[in-house]
Amino acid sequence: MIETQYSPAVPDPKSIPANAPEHCPGTESDQAGKADACAGCDNKDVCASGATKLPDPALPLIKRRMAGVKHKILILSGKGGVGKSTFTAQLGWAFAADEDIQTGIMDVDICGPSIPTILGIASEQVHASSSGWSPVYVQDNMAVMSVGFMLPTSKDAIMWRGPKKNGLISQFLKDVDWGDLDFLLIDTPPGTSDEHLSIVQYLKESGIDGAILITTPQEVAIQDVRREIDFCRKVGIRILGLVENMSGFVCPNCKGESQIFKPTTGGAKKLSEDTGIPLLGAVPLDPRIGKSADYGVSFLDEYPDSPATTAYLDIIDRVKEIIDDNS
Repeated sequence: MIETQYSPAVPDPKSIPANAPEHCPGTESDQAGKADACAGCDNKDVCASGATKLPDPALPLIKRRMAGVKHKILILSGKGGVGKSTFTAQLGWAFAADEDIQTGIMDVDICGPSIPTILGIASEQVHASSSGWSPVYVQDNMAVMSVGFMLPTSKDAIMWRGPKKNGLISQFLKDVDWGDLDFLLIDTPPGTSDEHLSIVQYLKESGIDGAILITTPQEVAIQDVRREIDFCRKVGIRILGLVENMSGFVCPNCKGESQIFKPTTGGAKKLSEDTGIPLLGAVPLDPRIGKSADYGVSFLDEYPDSPATTAYLDIIDRVKEIIDDNS
């Protein structure tokens, strides 16, 4: 299905000079004038300068589709395994708890799509209609799109290079019938690579409200978040705030809390002080969060008395306040 929708191996013929060498990447490519195939080409210097680069034809289509989306929020983490997708799901459920709020979640973690499992919709499939791809609905006001819906089985590996990933992300933005949304939450993979650059490029005309950065207390995670902060500043994305996940352990029985991942360098609080980025809150480690994700249910609904639920809701209220202040 995906193969027929997008073929990254074939550049737009209009972007290829008449005297171009074989395997020319095309003037619209980031590799124009830089790829191995460009060596010896008379147009190499001109292409590398960007003077011949054509605008991406997908941008006006994306802008038109995104016109109905009020707020777009990126969920970022420099390191994997810090609970980014779980936080995205909880944020989505919290927004959708208000029946008047239309929420969408777009999973652009192409190689590790976990959102369908966390939301309990892993067995669903995407269907095409005259208005585009129809997202999968968790409930009437919560729509989801992920490459996970397009795989034959959950065991299938996705082994794609950058151009193919970028093409699918473009399709998620311009071909999915999102309808009118109050919030579109974009769950990204760890790091600062193809998927992140593509999102920034494709939404540059539609606008991104900001990014929420997820970390855990230990320095190895904080170090990667510093790189994520640098990425956001370089590409002009506003950082809404930091969230520290797994911030201590809460015993489900006695409610006592102890530190599992010790913040040897001060954790997210110290990072917030050093960078001036707001600390939205800290979510303690509750084993039932992982259980809820495995079973595809809302932790907030299942365990309303957990200190972690209180922390989640406080963070979500702060995100709403920041978004409303900027509206």
